Amino acid sequence: MKSRERTAVFPHTVAPAYPEERIRTSLGVAYWAESASLMKEQIEDQSVDLIMTSPPFGLVRKKEYGNADASEYLDWFRPFAGQFVRVLKPQGSLVIDIGGAWNAGKPTKSLYQYELLLTLCKEFDFHLAQEFFWWNPSKLPSPAEWVNIRRIRVKDAVNNIFWLSRTPFPKASNRRVLTPYSKSMEGLLESGYRAKKRPSGHEISKKFSTDNGAAIPPNLIAVANTESNSHYLRYCNENDLPIHPARFPALIPEYFVRFLTDRDDLVFDPFAGSCVTGEVSERLGRRWICSEIDEKYLLGAKGRFVSSPSPKQLRFTGTKIESYNVQRPGALWDDNPQAPLPPDGGRSRPKKQ
Repeated sequence: MKSRERTAVFPHTVAPAYPEERIRTSLGVAYWAESASLMKEQIEDQSVDLIMTSPPFGLVRKKEYGNADASEYLDWFRPFAGQFVRVLKPQGSLVIDIGGAWNAGKPTKSLYQYELLLTLCKEFDFHLAQEFFWWNPSKLPSPAEWVNIRRIRVKDAVNNIFWLSRTPFPKASNRRVLTPYSKSMEGLLESGYRAKKRPSGHEISKKFSTDNGAAIPPNLIAVANTESNSHYLRYCNENDLPIHPARFPALIPEYFVRFLTDRDDLVFDPFAGSCVTGEVSERLGRRWICSEIDEKYLLGAKGRFVSSPSPKQLRFTGTKIESYNVQRPGALWDDNPQAPLPPDGGRSRPKKQ
């Protein structure tokens, strides 16, 4: 069935007046519902340990799955934020994956996600525990007009992930998300290191050369969004169901579920889409609730719970197990003369050669 025919069969649906259960497992439940109403009617005060979500971004162009205009985003988000404050436990966390938006017709970016961050902290008294950056190495060069055609911007390949909390001291342990040592660190541990003060003034003690078995990760998360053959995709294709077009890879919610919760804690995703957060929470032994306003995506989300892949399969389905390297600036720089910069800053399109 072609995509336009699917649109006729599965039109964008409005959530029912009262939340309706669509998926239930031993640990969780997914509702067809508007999530602010769901929280108000179904979720008790201070009962949630982690809200892990990727809300519809504030985009200039409308998407099939629905999104608010960047200029209206704060007014749209405030009712959800008020409920987040109520349902989160005092030491719980709110983690929001949110991409940027480009201003229409201009090579400049909207500030909507930063305005949202300030609103959550200033109006709703959240603390910014830490900001993370999700780098998608497989992301195509975009926005194409400014990157590929006029060549006046570099490709936009990073999403903001804001980790917010009700207290400056939310539950957390970075021991849950350690990474392998780099080759240079392995060499340093093997050859030894002489304690000394760096030119920057930082004191590097003897403890720096202690082998702890793994490294503390940075706040840059490198995960290629290349899912192509997962059980979710197969289920949707086999049952002629629409695939959600804006899924984040399972490693993103898994990172924060491991980092910020214990087994049997409650994880909530108010903008669940295809219920990736619910699937991850189920595999990791956390209780979970998902809410999605568009019923057609919950029909496909059932495919995440009809089989039982191992946690390792869940993390790496559709991708190779690999690390990603960031090229050092200057790798291709030279002193050869190059074409001058466009004097108008790229305002006009380059003439076809």
